[in-house]
Parts: sequence; structure tokens; C-alpha cells
Amino acid sequence: MTTGARTLAYLSAVPVERVKGIGPARARSLAKLGIASVADLLLHVPRRYLDRSRTFDLSDVPLGEEVTIFGTVLSTKRRRISGGRVMIDARISDGTNVVDAVWFNPYLKIEEGWEVAMSGTVSMYRGRLQMRSPELERFGAGSLAVGRIVPVHPAVAKLSPAKVRAAVDNALRRSRPIAEVLPPDLVERLGLVDRDTAFADVHFPDDLDAAARARRRLAFDELFRLEVGLALRKHRQVHEATGIVHDGAGELVDAYLAALPYELTGAQRRALDEIEADLRSPLPMHRLLQGEVGSGKTAVAVCAMLRAVSGGYQAAVMAPTEVLATQHYLGISAALAEAGLAPDRRAVADEVGTESLFAARRPGPEVAVALLTSNAVEVNFAPRASRSDVVGWVAAGDIDLVVGTHALIQEGVTFARLGLAVVDEQHRFGVYQRVMLREKSQGYDPDLLIMTATPIPRTLAMTLYGDLDVSLIDEMPPGRSPVRTRHVTAFDDTVHELIRSEVASGHQVFVVCPLVEDSDKLAVRSATAEYERLSASLDGLEVGLLHGQLRPAEKDAVMAEFRAGRIDVLVATTVIEVGVDVPNATTMVVIDADRFGLSQLHQLRGRVGRGAAPGTCVLIADPTTPEGERRIAAMVATTDGFALAEEDLRIRGQGTVLGARQAGMTDLKIADILRDADLLVHARREAFALVDDDPDLAHHRELAEELRILLGEDVAWLERS
Repeated sequence: MTTGARTLAYLSAVPVERVKGIGPARARSLAKLGIASVADLLLHVPRRYLDRSRTFDLSDVPLGEEVTIFGTVLSTKRRRISGGRVMIDARISDGTNVVDAVWFNPYLKIEEGWEVAMSGTVSMYRGRLQMRSPELERFGAGSLAVGRIVPVHPAVAKLSPAKVRAAVDNALRRSRPIAEVLPPDLVERLGLVDRDTAFADVHFPDDLDAAARARRRLAFDELFRLEVGLALRKHRQVHEATGIVHDGAGELVDAYLAALPYELTGAQRRALDEIEADLRSPLPMHRLLQGEVGSGKTAVAVCAMLRAVSGGYQAAVMAPTEVLATQHYLGISAALAEAGLAPDRRAVADEVGTESLFAARRPGPEVAVALLTSNAVEVNFAPRASRSDVVGWVAAGDIDLVVGTHALIQEGVTFARLGLAVVDEQHRFGVYQRVMLREKSQGYDPDLLIMTATPIPRTLAMTLYGDLDVSLIDEMPPGRSPVRTRHVTAFDDTVHELIRSEVASGHQVFVVCPLVEDSDKLAVRSATAEYERLSASLDGLEVGLLHGQLRPAEKDAVMAEFRAGRIDVLVATTVIEVGVDVPNATTMVVIDADRFGLSQLHQLRGRVGRGAAPGTCVLIADPTTPEGERRIAAMVATTDGFALAEEDLRIRGQGTVLGARQAGMTDLKIADILRDADLLVHARREAFALVDDDPDLAHHRELAEELRILLGEDVAWLERS
């Protein structure tokens, strides 16, 4: 580190109010927007640049282009015009010609005789050269806005780009030199500029090439910090955790697979082999199981859980919604019963709550399964079990497999020997929930399997799940029918006829709305209003209603009726977005589809076409924004979830997508994971190599301190997880 140089960690401790032009009041406003220190301000980089380095004589100045001219103020005039506005006229000469400059700014100061520089566009007005509202500075050395490449910083906390520019200039001049914390050989190997130069050139470059090199270096720093954090987490998971060797017999898995009405696909087999290898290892598993909607992730996860149960451990599934948790419980219980692995309900009916369930178990393999959410409790062996019964049985180890929501990590729920935790739809959970579920075991780390049906671009996976091994199910089971997607602008007669036709053919239909109740604020149909309308217009058909505000028992009853085929058309909110599996449902109608994200639309489309009959998805939308038009066009163009995920990133921006997981480590202010994909690959390789060589960062203390300061609370999660 250069003698006297200041690190980002040091500058993070310097309050932003120490910068000229930012007092205590503005500092408080900036802090609310994430700029609390000098380091935060220096990382607030320009969003674009104005090239005002081109200067011209007025005698040959081009019209309609951004130019800079220098001259002397010949005269000024200030007068009031309509609307109470103030207009300032000035005549400026550079010795070759004269230009009239006009501003509508009562606070502008300009006086006759000043030597000035002006940047703006020159036009002809009544036969004379004119510049309207040009950027003006009194001529002198060190101008920040004229005669140079001018940075345009995002305005923040009522600070205009010009004031942000001035504040950054003050902070930069008082902070330099800025210390280098990356290994010199890494900087040289990747052809990066040094950090001090990067900060100077990203804010005030001599040319646009210098700005690009500076932004590339700072983007690399940001990605490198993220990947070092992930590498540290991975290293602790592998080398400092106490894992479980699952060495039980495979009779439970064999019985389950033999009872399935289909063979596992090659992709499912590969994923299961990878998971089982992890389960046999003494190191804790941290694996992401990724696959398209309907690709068979749950079957693979059940095999993994049965492998853990066969070795004497418990397994848990945590789902983001009660509907999905219930779906998992019903599906798993039915599959185990079909395989002859369900406990004898009669054998324990009289003993519920009186003694250990194991005393009542019949001979042969069996798996006790429980559903535990905030509002629902059920087990596959005792029809009248209470919440206290189930919680007690879980704590005693009498229940093998627990399916639930976030209720599983609440106080009062403990496991006797949790060996495998399965988290479904990880993008709905943050690190906190993952860690809390793992901490339900004491003295060892349970294996962790994360499932997601949301396709994740490679670059996003490297930032969101860079600490996890990945298994990909990239093959659909045989028998899945294609889903055709149509776009219409209104719920017209053709849509009504499609619904009637599908029901007449013995199939069922979903109709999804964005809201539960009507809203004056949003011009969208609500589920309740649409239910009433369709109940009237689809006379002779059975129409049901499902949304999150129904009581749990009501939701369960509606879903049971739909699964049984007694409801023809189910009007619902996005509560059915994930996990609902009704093979007889062939049509998905989405109202106001342009108000949904691509990920949601893809999930909703995945609810149909799950049986032998082909599926149809009808998107009803009249988009009013370019983003909405792009989403609808993408859905019609492809069913490839990964292609849609890439487009979703482009439309929504990485901040929105990353923020769905957690703040902190994934808050990228400079880097863009699509544009900077090559940098991300380099950052990941270098970060993991550095941590392999120096897992405690003992030889990289400045980098370690920077991680601690800039990643904030995420470092604590690194230690815990």
C-alpha cells in the first residue's frame, strides 16, 4: 500500500458532511439514500459523460451540436416575461463573431466584461447565433463543467448533478492518493488500472477511453468483493463445518422410485447422483437444484429426504406459501402411501398424544410426515393431531419428514436430529431464513438443498448462489405437452369460447388476476370482481375463487374441490403461482398480464400442460409501457425459461432482481452482471484462488477490512452460515 494512501475502509469512516458543500442536513438526507461516508460518495459514479472538450471559434461553429466556446461578455440584460419568469440575455464575443445567450434563471450571475466559457448547442435565431440555457462558468483553471469531459452524476437528496460534481471533486482532492488493496500481480495480469487512477478517471476523465478503463476497474473491484465474500462462505462451509455422513440403506428410496408411474429422466438421475454423493460425504451439502417448471425437482428432493430418513435423521421442506407447503405435503404423503411407506393410521389412532409413536409403528419401513404452517397442522398417521402434538413429535424425533413454511424457523419448533433441509423457491427467502433453518440442529450442520423453478442466467447464479454447488435438471419428463401462448387485448368472446370448449372437453381452467379486491388506484380487474363476472357469464360452469385473504381452511377446501375436478374454472391471484399441480388443467388465462413480471408469467404458464392434453396460455393485456410490451412479446416468442430470465434481467435491471434475495452483498452500484459477464468470470476465478491460498485473509488485511466495512452485516452472515 502506498505510504499515506487512504483505503476505502478508512474513507468509509469519514462522514460525508466533512465534504465541502454538504452540511449536516444534507448529510442526513444522503445517508437515507445510502451515501453516509466519503467512500459512499466516491462510489456514486457518473451515469454518463458530456464531451465538452471540443472548442470552436464562433466564425465556424457547427449548428445543432454540443460545443464549447470561450469569449468576453459584451452586454447583459435581465427582464421579466410572462408567468413571472425572469429571462437573462447576454452577448458574448470571441473576437471572430458574436453569440446571443439566453437563460430563464433568475439566480444566474453574469456581468459585462467577464471572460467566460459556455457549453451547449448553437442555433440560428433571426439571423443571429444563439445558445439557449448553455452551461456557463467564469473562465479560469479547473472548470468542472466546460471545456472538458464533464461527468453527469445522478442527482441525489436535492443535490443537482452540478452540486454532486462539485462535492465529489472536493472529496476526491482531499482523499487521494487512494490505496490499492488488490495483489499487484492480479492487477497486472488482468490489465487493470490502479485504484487511485480509477477513482480519478471515473469522475473526471481526460477522455472517454480513460473513463471506460476506470469504470471497468471499479466494476471489477465490486464483483471481486462479492466473490471473495462468497468464497469465504464456501470455504467455511466446506472446511469448518461438522457434517453428516448419510449411510443408511436405500430401501426407502427404492420403494419410492418403484411406485412412481414413470422412470426418472437422465437429468433427474444425474442430479440425484450428485446429491447422494454429497449426502455420503462428511462435508455439509450446500447445493442448488435448478430446473424448469414441471421438470421433476420434487421427486429428486424426496429421494434425498428418504436417504436422510433411512439413516436415522429427519428432513424438512420449507416453502414460501401455505398453498405450496400443502401441495408438497399432499403430494409426498400420497406418493409414500402408494409406495407402501405410510404409517398405519389405525395403529396410532388410539395412542395419539399418550406415548412414543414408535411403539405403535407396524413392522416394515414407513415414513411419518407432518404439515406445519402458521395456520395448518396435519400428519399422515393421526387424524386428530393438534399443533402441540406435532411440535412435540418433531422435537422427540417421532416425525421423519416435516413440510412447512417460515413457521418451521419460529421459536418453539425444534428438531431431534435434522439431517437435511430443503428450501423450495429460494428467491422467496433471504439468507436469514436459510441460516435459521440450519441452526435448528445443534452440534452439526444439516445438509442443505435449495430448489428453484425460476431459471437463473449463469451470471446471476454466480452472484446470487456463488457459494453453492449447482445441479441442473435440463430435461422434461416424457408426456409433458407443449403450451401455446396467445396475446389478446381484451377478455372477449373468443376467450369465453375457449374456456367453454376446454371444459366441454373435460378439462379445467385457471383465470389469474393481479389484485384481490377492486382498487381505484390501479386500473386492474380484481379476483373477486372477475369471479362474480365469470360466475354470471359462464352459466352452467362451476367457478371457484382462491386468494391469499381467504382463511386457510377455505383455501384448502377450494383447492381440494379443484383437484377433484368439481370446479371447472378457478379464479385466483398469484397464490397459485408455484407448486400447484393439477394435470387436468389445460388453460391459463392471465388478466392484465403486462402488470406481471416475466418470472411470474413463466411460473403461471407452467401450471398448465402438465398432463397428456396440450396447454394454452392466454395473456390479456393492452400494454401502456415499453417494458410491458417487451414482457408480453417475450412470453409469446419463447417457452425457454433461461431466455426469459435473461430478458427479465434486461427489462427490470439487476437491482430489482438481486434485491429479491437480500440487500448488501448483491447491491451492485457500478457493475452490471450482463454487461460485465467477462469481469464476473475473472473476479470469481481470482477470488476463489485467493481464498484457497489465504482462507483467513491473513496476508490481505486491507482487503479483509474493506470486506468487513463495505459488505457490512453480510460478513456476520458469512460467519454464521
